[in-house]
Amino acid sequence: MSRSSEAGVVGLRAGGRGLRARVAARVGAVLATLLLLSGWFLPGAQAAPPPWAGIGRAATPAEIQAWDIDVRADFKGLPAGSGSVARGQEVWEDKCASCHGIFGESNEVFSPIVGGTTAQDLLTGRVANLKRTDYPQRTTLMKVSQISTLWDYISRAMPWNAPKSLSTDDVYAVLAYMLHLGDVLPADHVLSDRNIAQAQQRLPNRNGKVTYRGLWEPTGKPDVQGDACMRQCATVVEVATPLPEFARNAHGNLAEQNRVVGPFRGADTTRPPARDPLRLAAAAGTQSATAQVQVARGAAAKAPADLARDAACLACHSVARKLVGPSFREIAQRYQNDPKAEQRLAATVRNGGQGNWGSVPMPASALLKDDELLSVVRWVLGAAR
Repeated sequence: MSRSSEAGVVGLRAGGRGLRARVAARVGAVLATLLLLSGWFLPGAQAAPPPWAGIGRAATPAEIQAWDIDVRADFKGLPAGSGSVARGQEVWEDKCASCHGIFGESNEVFSPIVGGTTAQDLLTGRVANLKRTDYPQRTTLMKVSQISTLWDYISRAMPWNAPKSLSTDDVYAVLAYMLHLGDVLPADHVLSDRNIAQAQQRLPNRNGKVTYRGLWEPTGKPDVQGDACMRQCATVVEVATPLPEFARNAHGNLAEQNRVVGPFRGADTTRPPARDPLRLAAAAGTQSATAQVQVARGAAAKAPADLARDAACLACHSVARKLVGPSFREIAQRYQNDPKAEQRLAATVRNGGQGNWGSVPMPASALLKDDELLSVVRWVLGAAR
């Protein structure tokens, strides 16, 4: 090989080493950037910790087990236990009947649990009355298709004033009593984790599930129709909110947690609620300003009965009859000789209470403004006249 050829080869080798050096340098820079972004600390470099660093801790196995209480349709997760129909009747009358009735017929507030099923339904697994447009009510046993749903709900949510307070055996017992009321189980039956699958085979609506193809298949027709806003969508709206002041921004700005377009938008909870009648009415429609103000003022001057209904008071009370709570007439009679009746009753409505009328607690109400609350209280206290 000539000297000139040797020099060319040396030059190529030197160029190759230079190219490799440049590539290595660039790869090194990229790796360093990735390591910094992922939280690694390189010598001489400082990376800020993520904003959630130091917040919370990993849940312990015991804590996870305490929350992992759901029961699947195949009964996976169902705890071992048993309960008789007779025991279930005792628990029912003590803790359930005040809301759901002695025989599951319920009161005027809650829907009936039992009724509407037949002996034929037990055989077919399909409740015939669900197809009738003239049937007056849809009871729980008419609709439910899985016993596991009932067990799970009773266990985690009942009784409503003391959820999760029932023992495992009492949940089995209450469920056995409910199924007995629907003629699913005989009076001497003991329901347990070992025979609950057999009870499932007698549930009246066990075969009543329906798959709506429009919700699952791309070519299916959806169950609702609507026109989406595709252009010139309004992104700023006035939102009237019933949130009480102490809870208004307790979990962050609701406006930032919802879509900026579409039918559902959150209020800007970093700002005080708009109370001006004109602004509230203008956000509701396209009427003239004068008509809007009149509508808003009319809404503010609602009758006490309408205010009580809007605040959900009538979900547990009626004027003349006891429901979940005492009737307004009973309340008025108790307070009729109390000179501080208005203040006492207003405080109870605003803050809630328990013990004056039994063990069922009354939740606090923050939906009524002070003048509205006073109007409702005076209306209730006048029920004795």
